[in-house]
Amino acid sequence: MDKRFEVGGFCFRLCCPDGLAPANLMKFAADAPEEEEYTYRMIEAETLPLPAGDCLARREDAEIYAAPAGEARLLGARGVPGWLACYEEVSPREARIVLAPGWRPRFAGVDTAFTGLLALERRVLPLGGLVLHCAFADWEGEALLFSGPSGIGKSTQAGLWQKYRGARILNGDRALLLPGPEGWTAGGWPVCGSSEICFNQRRKLRAIVLPTQETENFARRLRPAAAFAALYGQVTVNRWNPTACARAADLLEQLCRSVPVWRLGCTISQNAVDCLAAALAEEGGARHETPNP
Repeated sequence: MDKRFEVGGFCFRLCCPDGLAPANLMKFAADAPEEEEYTYRMIEAETLPLPAGDCLARREDAEIYAAPAGEARLLGARGVPGWLACYEEVSPREARIVLAPGWRPRFAGVDTAFTGLLALERRVLPLGGLVLHCAFADWEGEALLFSGPSGIGKSTQAGLWQKYRGARILNGDRALLLPGPEGWTAGGWPVCGSSEICFNQRRKLRAIVLPTQETENFARRLRPAAAFAALYGQVTVNRWNPTACARAADLLEQLCRSVPVWRLGCTISQNAVDCLAAALAEEGGARHETPNP
């Protein structure tokens, strides 16, 4: 396959063996201008090259190295011995990805695994892009994002808004946030987790909601510092890269000062939807939650 894509303003060409790219990535296919293009060249091989630079970080499923043109990564999977892929930036406009024999039978067509090979978070960050772990709903033509740790109720609350307020879920797991002259927007991302809901659409960002499971429903708008503290852990950041961390922190601070962020104590009921809807309608009079020291 030799095809062009565009994700949040990042245009790239992907050259890879047929049958590897997932369906969700194909939704981002586009005619990318040659002068703006970044190229990924992906091959399958019996052995992986080993990065020669200094090791920047080690995790169970990845090792990150300094490379002459930027960064290299050895990638694996939790519970699977050995490395399954090697990603290396070979120039400012090109990365090479080598796949070991065990990668295809396990992960061909899997959006999370495939997108992880491309290090897209590195490419969209210079454009002002933040990848947020959230359920992304379109409500009245604007984005309403439900964010927080796994299991907190993001998808449940988004589903209630779909049921009772006519919202439409555009991605069940991620959104790409971008600043612009008319404010922040939320857009599609080629990963949707287990939700299987992934659309390549962009909306003006109305609010970010942080649900917590409670016995009574309440909505409190967070001060920017409290919103930053709550959201930082939900943003995809290469924490071994000081420059990337500083850039992401600066963008998130701008976001939290520009976009309403709400703490929603909620039950699994229509009352939770009504509570938040009333708060959104009366944003100016909402109480602010004071962050814990």
